Amino acid sequence: MASTPSEPRTAAPAPKDQPAGATGVLVLNDGSVFWGQGLGAAGSSVGEICFNTSLTGYQEILTDPSYAGQIITFTFPHIGNVGANGEDIEAKKPAARGLILRAPITEPSNWRAKETLQAWLKKNNLVGLSGLDTRALTIRIRDGGAPNGVVAHAPDGKFDLDGLHKQAREWPGLEGMDLAKEVSCASSYEWKESAQGSVFSVQDKSSTANASCHVVAVDYGAKLNILRCLVSAGCNVTVVPATVTADQIFALNPDGVFLSNGPGDPAATGEYAVPVIKAILDRGLPLFGICLGHQLLALAIGGKTRKMKLGHRGANQPVKELQTGKVEITSQNHGFEVLTESLPPNAEITHTSLFDNSNEGLRLKDKPAFSVQYHPEASPGPHDSHYLFKRFVEMIAKHKSSRRAA
Repeated sequence: MASTPSEPRTAAPAPKDQPAGATGVLVLNDGSVFWGQGLGAAGSSVGEICFNTSLTGYQEILTDPSYAGQIITFTFPHIGNVGANGEDIEAKKPAARGLILRAPITEPSNWRAKETLQAWLKKNNLVGLSGLDTRALTIRIRDGGAPNGVVAHAPDGKFDLDGLHKQAREWPGLEGMDLAKEVSCASSYEWKESAQGSVFSVQDKSSTANASCHVVAVDYGAKLNILRCLVSAGCNVTVVPATVTADQIFALNPDGVFLSNGPGDPAATGEYAVPVIKAILDRGLPLFGICLGHQLLALAIGGKTRKMKLGHRGANQPVKELQTGKVEITSQNHGFEVLTESLPPNAEITHTSLFDNSNEGLRLKDKPAFSVQYHPEASPGPHDSHYLFKRFVEMIAKHKSSRRAA
């Protein structure tokens, strides 16, 4: 007799009766409770529970400003095995609200480690939890969408489950939330370090001497490696806050404008960002957007965005460039998407996701502007898409040449 196929693995709520020795807990907005061992700082943190499938780069992921408002479930089990250092960061302080791991953090085994991940988490006031079946939790998120929840760590094992449930239930969620202001720089500054200045490179960290153009980068939550890639491509970079005005950008006399990645709902950030982007397009300046910058460009030309059920988070996301048919393996972190059918006729779709066919890139046919949903700077991730920074600089050079000819 044929055997009955097993039921798909799902994350069933753990009993509210606390297991002996549990010092950490995850409480979801539907009342589900998952016990484990607390790690990092003591306390609690509320946010959207998402998952990331990257095999490397946990420190870069935790400091990616696009993770503001989120608690990250790492699907890879060996998190913390290379320790932590002061170089593998994408912002001065972590933006994520917490983390969930399968296995406890082990002692680091890497020559670059300056401290343990546990010490780094505690120093940066990040609350974490280990001992969960992260595969089952990931399947639960995949099937039901990303829930809101609270991760809590109490070394004495004492928790107010009703209070944590209330906190998770009342948190409003990312939809309609503008988080770019929280992670953006407070004032303008110049960025000079290039991507060639990593610990593995013999090149000088400052490579702006041969820069061919001046780019203003609008910081909606920019990762540092994006700025390094712009410098490496030949740009002098001036970083400005998310709330910058068009006149303030024009006063800097840029050759091009870059729209960075960032967290939150693009429609909320667009309340102040879209008028600025429209003014930049009207001026005819070359424009390049990444992630949130891609979504804001779409909104500025009349497109629409929406929250995704899962989002794309990981360093193994396949994207197809439609013009060449080339498939790039990309690094991504976004929970909102551009609706392709909402874009106007002057917008050409350039890239699509091979996971779900969602929009991954566009260019304007009548303006020097293009954008991608994914992260071409990687960090962590493959370098398949670094060519986009060169493409931006080439667009700027062509624009400058045409202006001189006129």
